[in-house]
Amino acid sequence: MSAQRALDVQGVDSGYGEAQVLYDLSLHVDADEIVCIIGPNGAGKSTVLKTVFGLLDPWAGQITVGDTDITHTAPEDLVRKGVGYVPQVENVFGSLTIDENLRMGGVAKESGLESTIDGLYDRFPVLEEKREAKARTLSGGQRQVLALARALVMEPDVLLIDEPSAGLAPNIVQDVFQNVKKVNELGTAILMVEQNAKEGLGISDRGYVLDQGSVEFEDRAGDLLDNPEVSRLYLGG
Repeated sequence: MSAQRALDVQGVDSGYGEAQVLYDLSLHVDADEIVCIIGPNGAGKSTVLKTVFGLLDPWAGQITVGDTDITHTAPEDLVRKGVGYVPQVENVFGSLTIDENLRMGGVAKESGLESTIDGLYDRFPVLEEKREAKARTLSGGQRQVLALARALVMEPDVLLIDEPSAGLAPNIVQDVFQNVKKVNELGTAILMVEQNAKEGLGISDRGYVLDQGSVEFEDRAGDLLDNPEVSRLYLGG
């Protein structure tokens, strides 16, 4: 029996204005998976996430979450349908405290906000320790933890994460990826874009290699890491 699909993207074309970026793109994420998208700069990786999250309207194709068609759904409605998004930049409100950031993440939550936030403090103790601190005072790694937690306030079934290691010192990257893995282990499927291909694939179940807006390779993450052609073209091997 096949695993339950958390996210299914089929035959999607998308882009900006008249500039097409994605071409007949198909990928999926099963309910228990971390799936990593890698590829060169300009391949369309972040465009995939923006299209899934409704920041870009797909020109063709279909996107479903579970059994629900979300192809032309606005972001504010997607968070109610179980989709979360952590952008690469501007992913927290620097002038607000950690606690205020988490409450902003739950503005569309109809009930259970307090218990959900308490659970996130238990899950991420660094946030509990600094709950009254302004987000701008946090380190890069701590800001990424806060961005993850903000997206989790709505308890998404699928979390889209854009470049979680971007701009972080190497010694912090491992901590951030471990937090991503922890989120997945607690029941959230993850589609992640990551420029640090080896680290991203290292915590993932499967991966896709994007090039010029199309899938060039799809495989188990370990097999992509071991693929000599993928290594030569995309991993610097």
